[in-house]
Amino acid sequence: MPLGSRVRWGDAYSIIEPQINADSVHVWPFPPEFPIDVRFLRFGPHGDIRMNRHDYFEVLFVSSGEVIYQVQDQYSSLHPGDLFLIGSTLLHRMSRYGARGVKAAVLYFLPDLVMGGDHADEQMEYLMPFLVQDAGFPHVVQAATGIPAQVFGLMKRAQAELPAVSSRARLSVKTYLKMILVLLVNHYAAYRGEEDAFERRQKDLDRLKPLFDLIDRLYHEPLGIEDASSLLHMSKSNFMRFFKQVTGQSFVGYLNRFRVAKAEILLAETDLSIAEVSQRTGFCDQSYFGLVFRNVLQMTPREYKHRLGHLRGERERLRG
Repeated sequence: MPLGSRVRWGDAYSIIEPQINADSVHVWPFPPEFPIDVRFLRFGPHGDIRMNRHDYFEVLFVSSGEVIYQVQDQYSSLHPGDLFLIGSTLLHRMSRYGARGVKAAVLYFLPDLVMGGDHADEQMEYLMPFLVQDAGFPHVVQAATGIPAQVFGLMKRAQAELPAVSSRARLSVKTYLKMILVLLVNHYAAYRGEEDAFERRQKDLDRLKPLFDLIDRLYHEPLGIEDASSLLHMSKSNFMRFFKQVTGQSFVGYLNRFRVAKAEILLAETDLSIAEVSQRTGFCDQSYFGLVFRNVLQMTPREYKHRLGHLRGERERLRG
């Protein structure tokens, strides 16, 4: 069910990756008075977005392409016409793209848009599929159920009203959103009553918050498992097990991915040499920096700089 040619596709990597902070939280720039957005994005094998989570809830419809979606340490296959939904506590990312990548429509919204008024318990029911997500939750709604096509139709109608500057447009968008949520509530009816999974996940993330803050401040300095476990008053073995359970990654893997993201910014926005970038992002050994960079982005730092230069040249040629 491909989208029409009138759709303007945004590059997901260049939009999302710079918005991911040290907590691995992707922060979307919603209008504060109406926090919902629908975008058409191109996810490609040219750049893997880091594992991330977000305060908003997300519904993604695959228009074309196939991909493996990773949630924590679990993997699911997505095919054209499938729907994927994710709440705010689980780290996730796309990986293992097909040769042409993926085109997808995404719906982002903050739960506050649905909550409010005198019937909070009743309104909370709309959010049930996002609050019960824990290990084993089936994040994919397959095309064969017919639900993704209905959701996609409502997403397109909501997108046509955005940005919702009038009260009529805001009412329309909220109505389309609630229609989507009712479809999902009915599909996941068997999971009702498991909402405490959300609170458990949030407590685990809150426990790691001091460590995320430390990484944000001192990622360019030596940081080891001993430092991290001491900060959280845990033994090394308990810390390593807990961190992997909460983030789906080892501490070293998480830290290296964060440092590589910082290195990407320096390579893109400064004239620093690769050796200088390596030092400034906490990689004391340039060879190790190159190895980690390649493992994360499937290209060397030098190839990354060359690709950036090529892209800049293409933009200038198109402007001319």
